[in-house]
Amino acid sequence: MPDRPTVYLAGPMVFDPDPAPVFARMKAICDEHGLEGIAPLDGQIGLEGMPPGPDLLRRIVAADIGLMQRADAGAFCLDPFRRGAEMDAGTAFEVGYMHALGKPLVGWTRDPRAYPDKVAALFPGGLTTTGAGAQGGTSGSARDPDGVLVHSQGCVQNAMVHVGIERAGGTVVADRDWQVAFRGAVAALARRMLSPR
Repeated sequence: MPDRPTVYLAGPMVFDPDPAPVFARMKAICDEHGLEGIAPLDGQIGLEGMPPGPDLLRRIVAADIGLMQRADAGAFCLDPFRRGAEMDAGTAFEVGYMHALGKPLVGWTRDPRAYPDKVAALFPGGLTTTGAGAQGGTSGSARDPDGVLVHSQGCVQNAMVHVGIERAGGTVVADRDWQVAFRGAVAALARRMLSPR
């Protein structure tokens, strides 16, 4: 179908040993919904033989930014990264970048736990509950063992990402099956982008 809206597909799956099958499945799901998925790797053709280092990294960042600028929308994996609570920092940057461009966004994750629960799971001793009017930030009701506020109740990731996507008119879908979560996010994006105005 010509002139289908394009969707930048962002997430840590780019670091998988073989990301091509995952991106192929994501593109097929986009296609089922009348959208064209674009993977970060699509902009990196020709860079495969370069040695790791600053020059390669600059070229990858430039290629990814170019894809985001040309894409009509973005779909972002918000899964925790490297066994932590936080998502991949590069993907978080991309959410902010495309939000600043004013493009439609959606998020998806295989981990439906609220962000504070993800943080709590990192500390066997648990978190300390804070009361109303406690000193310091007030966007959360608990602190980790280092005294750092744990915030973003009701969000699957940091509120700047989760709520940022919602403020852009998007939705965040969570399901233990990544394909169910991704499909739900893409379906919401397609309804928004392909509905008659």
